[in-house]
Amino acid sequence: MTSMTATRVDNVTHLVRPRRALAPTSFQGTLALDLGPEQQLEPPTPLATGAAALRGADLVAVEPRTRHDLQRWVHTFSQAAVEAARGLRPVSQLLRWTTPGVHHELTYRSGVMARATVHGPGQAGRPQVRPQVQSVHLSFLGEETVEFSARVRHGERSRCLAGRLEVLGGRWQATALEFG
Repeated sequence: MTSMTATRVDNVTHLVRPRRALAPTSFQGTLALDLGPEQQLEPPTPLATGAAALRGADLVAVEPRTRHDLQRWVHTFSQAAVEAARGLRPVSQLLRWTTPGVHHELTYRSGVMARATVHGPGQAGRPQVRPQVQSVHLSFLGEETVEFSARVRHGERSRCLAGRLEVLGGRWQATALEFG
């Protein structure tokens, strides 16, 4: 073996030779469990039962008619909000139903989408897929406060919209919206 070959072998063997094993202290993505003596926990008791039980995550009792009417309105509002955020509907149509902060956020999102879908001359754009609200879920936090979530379908994908509605100036207004 020549000195050149010996040098190459020495340079390679440290790459192939196993390193000394270290005891793992933790792994990313694992859950630390306490495997100590088992504790007996009392089963949870419901806050209310029978006629006094509240539906879903409601914190106050709501008449079925009020729930139904607001659920229909939230479905329509959510559809309009996702269309406005995608630039498919003028944001000004939601001015009456949003606070200034939410309206500003929708205007910003709509502008970003408009700039992202600009095509140069002779370039064909992708066909627009209209978002469709599939389901809406409400949680009444008070007589004048509701939080909602909506599942929105964009073609083959599903996304979500969450928001908070409050009665301001005698009408329901969105005080917070989160797109996911």
